[in-house]
Amino acid sequence: MTTATRASQTSPATSSAWLLPLAFAILQILTPTLPFFSIGQPIGSQSDAVRTLVTPAGWAFSIWGALYAGSLVFAVYQALPAHRGNALLAQVRLPAAGAFAGNALWALYTQVYGLGAISVVIIAFTLGCLLVAYRRFAAWDRPFTAGERWCGALPLTALASWLTVAMTVNIAASLRFYGVDGGAATPLIAAALLVVAGLIGAATLLKGRGNPPYALVFLWALAAIYAAGGARSSEVALAAPLAAVLIVVATLIGLRRGGARHWFG
Repeated sequence: MTTATRASQTSPATSSAWLLPLAFAILQILTPTLPFFSIGQPIGSQSDAVRTLVTPAGWAFSIWGALYAGSLVFAVYQALPAHRGNALLAQVRLPAAGAFAGNALWALYTQVYGLGAISVVIIAFTLGCLLVAYRRFAAWDRPFTAGERWCGALPLTALASWLTVAMTVNIAASLRFYGVDGGAATPLIAAALLVVAGLIGAATLLKGRGNPPYALVFLWALAAIYAAGGARSSEVALAAPLAAVLIVVATLIGLRRGGARHWFG
């Protein structure tokens, strides 16, 4: 029995699972508006309070507009009656719903309590859900339809990339939140974190056949970190481009190993 055949056999218990991504995609967009109703502080303010050398420049966070839009596109697409039985979408539906719920919970917690340890746990869960979806797209054994590629693989793998970098940023911010300071070694620690993030991203790309959306979003984040932290630390100014090189090389290798045909058709 093929992967597609197994996934297409939808049980009664999961027949309404398409509702979950739709509900949580909307919730993750609404949750950051809570400060307008005097609930908590804006995420940007909370982030600025614990800014570190690996915190991206403010303009980088504009990407959330595209990420939220992409999440909503996926949620609506997979909810359409014609696509509810789609074999691939059935495999990524629940991980996507978990990721959207995690984003909403992270925004709620961060706005109320700040970037503490719990926020790291939440973002780790969210990233885990997205990496499950990422691996299922990468392992899919037939060509994507146009809808699967642009409404499924693109938005979810792009979100996975941003959360990969955000995990590193959140860990550093959480340490700052609790007053942990590396002193004179702080720039070197920040640079090491960036290189580790680059290695993780490169490994993900190699296993994911050089996924282009993942690579592009990762490079966007690194450019923003370079623009902010690189101006304050020569170590970060060197580490960010090094991490970018790792991402580019891993992408090219992945694409040469069959990724170009897999992702572009």
